[in-house]
Amino acid sequence: MLFYEPLFLFLFGPAVFLIYLFFGEVRVRRAVILFAASVVFYAWSEPVFIFLVFASVTLDLYVAQKIATSSEYDVRKRWLALGVVANLAILVYYKYTGFLALNLDAILKALTLPGINIPQIALPIGVSFIVFEKITYLVDVYRGVTAPARSSLLYGLYVFFFPKLLAGPIIKYHDIARQFEAMPHADVDDFVMGFSRFMLGVVKKLLFADTLASGADLIFARDVGGLGFAEAWAGVLFFTFQIYFDFSGYSDMAIGLGRMFGFRLLENFNMPYVATSITDFWRRWHISLTSWIREYLYFPLGGNRRGEARTYFNLWICFLASGIWHGAAWTYVVWGVYNGVFLVLDRLFLVKRLQQLPDWFANLIAMVIVVVGWTFFRATSLSQAGALLALMANPWAQSSAAVAIPEEYIVVALIAAAICVAQRLSLYVKDFDWGSAAQRFALASNSALSMLFLAALAKGLADPFKPFIYFRF
Repeated sequence: MLFYEPLFLFLFGPAVFLIYLFFGEVRVRRAVILFAASVVFYAWSEPVFIFLVFASVTLDLYVAQKIATSSEYDVRKRWLALGVVANLAILVYYKYTGFLALNLDAILKALTLPGINIPQIALPIGVSFIVFEKITYLVDVYRGVTAPARSSLLYGLYVFFFPKLLAGPIIKYHDIARQFEAMPHADVDDFVMGFSRFMLGVVKKLLFADTLASGADLIFARDVGGLGFAEAWAGVLFFTFQIYFDFSGYSDMAIGLGRMFGFRLLENFNMPYVATSITDFWRRWHISLTSWIREYLYFPLGGNRRGEARTYFNLWICFLASGIWHGAAWTYVVWGVYNGVFLVLDRLFLVKRLQQLPDWFANLIAMVIVVVGWTFFRATSLSQAGALLALMANPWAQSSAAVAIPEEYIVVALIAAAICVAQRLSLYVKDFDWGSAAQRFALASNSALSMLFLAALAKGLADPFKPFIYFRF
């Protein structure tokens, strides 16, 4: 079930909101309503996998109690290891079994040994987000950051909460536990602010991301041998803007829906394309994943407490893991390694060098690094990524056959670029009161947003379905 499809917009969403509003007089009833709605929402897309999630939720609750009630360090550590391994096993089986089998088959055939059958395992929607959030609960209880969930209902709601269920943001248990315990009752301001944010997300997805996706698909589906310098850059730039508007659009929808029910979900993007270094970029892009990696992987590895060499190694390992988390393909692995290398270079010398440059120039350099990385992320193979990068580095490369890129794709890409440039320019307007300006022009901006929202819905109904990029993760 998609947030912007008629079933959700005109039936499921309004029905859940009205039931929550009029029948949720008491806290427990509100929790039951949201939990039931969230289970139905996920079961609509994953009617089989949901039973495995229920089983793992039950295991989490049992393990958390064992961790909390045990006074022996070794016993608590073993229970934590069991819970983490059980959750990671779900992720490995569904996401990486086929990838591992494919590579093992290639190795066996290279050694002239009989190959193996490659299992075809369907990847459940949102499995990576679900597993990472469940791990935060167990680790938080182990660290004493939070107590075990007061009831299985509240923990189940944390796992299944439908606004963030399919593609984040990744919500750490200690960041949301008090809100679920309090079960806030939404007011008019919550609804207005939340629905405005939701509309913005729909506009980003349907008017921008989906149009840009068509442009990227047009280039990446062609034989690289027939492309030139301009086409290669066009395809990668289409994807660069597509992934930002696609994923930030989903985050806007999730945050907006949560707000409509009275919940405050943490921001997941902060103008990432104004970054002046790769370190700055990862402070702004997919903030929930970056903070998860920092708290639950980087710090346990030792962080920066064990000398410079170990710090660099930890950074590299964390972003290698980030690449693997994003997908079971060598392109994602290389993308993770690539980002890890530049984060290490930032700590060694690159950030200092970039800080000596004008911000706009440092931003341009950082964006070139990011765009090269997105080439690996979007490419269907390492060979395609390498060929595209070779074309992008050769201004004299000409295409063997003209690629007809529709004008609307170019116009949307230019508007997307202009929005990112405007974000950069807004950083220089330090004394302007954006809050009061937003209040003064609230009617005009909301009216324009509503018109764009209706246009986005019309486009969504007319054009072929394009799933969110992060549904694959």
